[in-house]
This record gives sequence, structure tokens and C-alpha cells, in this order.
Amino acid sequence: MKGGRSKAGSKNDDKLSVKQKKVKKVKDPNKPKRPPSAFFVFMEGFRKQFKEKNPAVKGVAAIGKAGGDRWRAMSDEDKAEFVTIAEQRKKDYEKKMQAYEKKQARENEEEESDKSKSEVNDDDDEGSDEEEDDD
Repeated sequence: MKGGRSKAGSKNDDKLSVKQKKVKKVKDPNKPKRPPSAFFVFMEGFRKQFKEKNPAVKGVAAIGKAGGDRWRAMSDEDKAEFVTIAEQRKKDYEKKMQAYEKKQARENEEEESDKSKSEVNDDDDEGSDEEEDDD
């Protein structure tokens, strides 16, 4: 069989394989949002300015492209202002995340202690039943 495919690597094998669905993690609405990068801090102000100068342009892509072009054209000195704001927001985010993680840890400990109490009570109940059966 010249130029033919081997049976081991045929297309039918791919169709027969079972695809596993990825299970999405449930997002906690109380979790702090990640801080924006320096570029996104820049874009917050740029969008407003661009819309004022160009009210006819409604497309998000056009605004993003113009912002990206402007960002690339800026010098590092001009970008420094946005970088410092982004760094400050990152520090604030890290503080909020530490508080959030402590809160989550406390809630997990309380949940585990509640479970362990019920498990201990269940064990006690089972033990007392066994003693009564022995009599």
C-alpha cells in the first residue's frame, strides 16, 4: 500500500475518542479584580479624549488601535506617570488579596470545624447504638 495511511493513525480514531468537557471554576464575586497594566491606565484617559475629538467613531477596535499607536509612540518618560499609577494599584490589589485570602481561610476553618463537629457527633451516635446491641 504505497502512500496510504496506516490504520493506527486514521481519522476514525479521532472521531471515536471521547472528548472531556472542562469544568469551569465558579468565580467568587467577592474576589478583588486584578489591577490594570500601565497601558490600560493610559487607555482610561485616552478613550475619553478620543471620543471628544472624534464623536463619529463608535468602534471599540478603532479606539483601541489609535490608543495602541499613541502608546507605542510615547517615550518612557511619558509612560512613567501611568506606570507609577499601575504600580500603586497593584500594591492596593495585593493588600486586598491578602485580606480576601485571610477571610477565605477563616471561612474554610469554620466550615471544617462545623463538619468535624457533626462527624464527631455521628461517631458518638453510632458507638452508642453498638453498645446497646451488645446487651
